[in-house]
Amino acid sequence: MIHAPLPNGSNGKRDASGRFARGNAGGPGNPYAKQVGALRSAMIGAVTPEDLAAVMAKLVTLAKAGSVPSIREVLDRTLGKPVQADLIERIEELERLVAAKAEASA
Repeated sequence: MIHAPLPNGSNGKRDASGRFARGNAGGPGNPYAKQVGALRSAMIGAVTPEDLAAVMAKLVTLAKAGSVPSIREVLDRTLGKPVQADLIERIEELERLVAAKAEASA
């Protein structure tokens, strides 16, 4: 036996399917979002392109010396994580197949 969802306090504006109804204010959001945004802005402002180049040069040096975490970081940052790269390859293959099919039907 299925019962209609029950309202749950002040956040109970739901429709018969249990979804939030129009006019529902939703949650309060992330109380730290403003603070995190300010910190990110400060961090970006503190790092120059030259700083980043020096950090990357050191990371590449460590990777060349055999540091596995450094190797992984360089590869992840330059080639993308393996899952991402696999997805991109699959998408490109699908695009090729769609283009070939379109050419064949034209």
